[in-house]
Amino acid sequence: MENNVLAFLSSAIEFGVIFLFGCVGEILTEKSGHLNLGIPGIMCVGAAGGCLGVKLCYAVSPEPSAFLVILIAILFAMLFAGALGAVYGFLTVSLRSNQNVTGLACTIFGVGFTSFFLNNVVLTEGVSASLSKAGLNFFNAPLPGADSLGWFGTLFLDHGVLVYLAIVIAVLAAVVLRYTKAGLSLRAVGESPATADAVGINVTGYKYTAIVLGAAIAGIGGLCYVMDYMNGIVGSTVDQTIQGIGWLSIALVIFTMWKPALAILGSILFGALYILASYIEGISFVQIQLLNIVPFAVTILVLIATSIIGYREMQPPASLGLSYFREDR
Repeated sequence: MENNVLAFLSSAIEFGVIFLFGCVGEILTEKSGHLNLGIPGIMCVGAAGGCLGVKLCYAVSPEPSAFLVILIAILFAMLFAGALGAVYGFLTVSLRSNQNVTGLACTIFGVGFTSFFLNNVVLTEGVSASLSKAGLNFFNAPLPGADSLGWFGTLFLDHGVLVYLAIVIAVLAAVVLRYTKAGLSLRAVGESPATADAVGINVTGYKYTAIVLGAAIAGIGGLCYVMDYMNGIVGSTVDQTIQGIGWLSIALVIFTMWKPALAILGSILFGALYILASYIEGISFVQIQLLNIVPFAVTILVLIATSIIGYREMQPPASLGLSYFREDR
């Protein structure tokens, strides 16, 4: 019984950090006043880019170093995801197109591109074995001493490097947004871009930076799902699964009230709810579907509660979803 509980909690952490990458990336984007519904597609593209990075490492050397494989995979995931984020930014910031429509278009493109790219470019002969090898030996390698520390090691040390990277990024985002000049300026842009512009803040620059950086962080989440949680096994439905995770990541932003630090706990909760069905014996298909909608139902309840309470710290940025045109000031 104890082993089952530990295994469940450990899996909840490993799956939860996938949500955490997407959530933190979306929080940064929304803090600039932009609602990016393209996060699901961006996470898919990040997975495709990361897998390409792993493939190239093994193409150069049959026995690459673990550090190099992980680094190249992360950089490629961020590059691919950041590029799609830049497209979204250009359309919504420079051309001031509708953010909701643009985001949905990015998701549709990202999912379709990932399916095509993985099947026709990445997964050539022998690559699947390389991805699985990298996933098991590199991305999933636990910290030293995990086996000798009992339950503590299982819960906190028996995870791959991307788990700890997600937590570090979330903590850094929380610190930057709350305690640095850049973070305060970004929040000002999200609350009132006209006022921020009037005091000399580069509104366009902050918006682009937040959107592209947020997309790049979310892209690592797609890589984390494929290489860490799935051990490098790229299934036929990987794009659809990551898309679903992306939508839940956006819901998690509301659930955690736009706070990156709170997103750490929220992501673990969402991860636990997402995998709960696989740990319950004799559960029916209908019950599985009901469990899968719990995170969305909880998010709706949180949204209702924050609307009723009206506390400013629990509300989204005031200009969220609104395009800014300087001449309208």
